[in-house]
Amino acid sequence: MQNTNLTSVLAFASVLAIFVLAGVQLVKQTLSVKKKFLPLTGVIIGLIVGAAASPFTDLALTLRLWSGALAGLSATGLFELAFKPSLRRTK
Repeated sequence: MQNTNLTSVLAFASVLAIFVLAGVQLVKQTLSVKKKFLPLTGVIIGLIVGAAASPFTDLALTLRLWSGALAGLSATGLFELAFKPSLRRTK
């Protein structure tokens, strides 16, 4: 059984994550945001980007907001995983 809404949300979140990551980095560079608030910042930026993406998709607003929130959380985690050497696994 395949849930098309979930598939659409995850696919759209994957696309939005790139833009949310850029937005979080922009906020980090321009404003002095404490590190513990970066995931919240990512979710807020994700919600904004998801809501603003209506011309590019036919998803309902609630699904776009879910996609934006997921993209915000994943963008923050992906950056921390990719660019923080202390979080990478070493053999």
